[in-house]
Amino acid sequence: MVNIKELNPDASPQAAYGARLRRVREQRGWIQDHLASLVGCTGRHISAIETGRKSATLPFSRKVDVAFDLVGTPDSFEREWREMKHGSLLEGFPEYVGYEGRAVEIRLFDIGLVPGLMQTPEYAQAVADGAVQRGSITSEQAEERVSVLMERQAVLVRPRPPMLFVVMDESCLHQAVGGPEVMNAQLQRLEELASRPNWFVHVSPFAIGARRAFDLPVNVLTLADRSVVAYAESQAQGRVERESSFVMPMLMTYHQLQGEALSQAASVAKISQLRKGTP
Repeated sequence: MVNIKELNPDASPQAAYGARLRRVREQRGWIQDHLASLVGCTGRHISAIETGRKSATLPFSRKVDVAFDLVGTPDSFEREWREMKHGSLLEGFPEYVGYEGRAVEIRLFDIGLVPGLMQTPEYAQAVADGAVQRGSITSEQAEERVSVLMERQAVLVRPRPPMLFVVMDESCLHQAVGGPEVMNAQLQRLEELASRPNWFVHVSPFAIGARRAFDLPVNVLTLADRSVVAYAESQAQGRVERESSFVMPMLMTYHQLQGEALSQAASVAKISQLRKGTP
């Protein structure tokens, strides 16, 4: 007789995911090997996820939804995965990420830190580790944050990628994150992104002073239907806005800031100069 491990869905979100996976599978009368054949893995892998010994991934969740005919439904495993992974993120951010993955134009402004979509894995990990050291998040939540960020970056690599317009406050280039090697690689990454045809990178210099339009990070998305979505966050929460009376003034202000910033050529020259001066 097969020894079936008892599951405790209340132990963690990961355990709840695994328990539901087993329940839905068994409701269909499927063995683990059958589900595995549909999603392209092994029965042992299915077992490991059901018992919480392994974490599910976004691609796995999407394949499971196809197998169970749950794509786009409230009971989809992709939806549960996103809720599980976004548990450590600011309110409003998971909703924003959904829009970001469908945007045709992405406009970013950041201050103090390189925008997430431009961060190297090492830089992103150093930022997350800093939050752990401050006691803001746990090590597990830090790992989730970096994982979500890498997945957001991966979504940008597609046959018809979005146009990305970035304005970085000059402080982003000077804030030492992760040590000289990490910063050197990060600055090199900025130069490489700026060379791509769908990236437009500008540095907002310190000399702008009081004319700097924003004091907090701002993200503005244009969707395929030309509607505009804005996202702004404070230390405690994030907020998604689609109301045109709020979004359009923010978009206009972004364009004004872009006009004040250095040209792309001058911005890349500044980044290159800093990188060459990095030990």
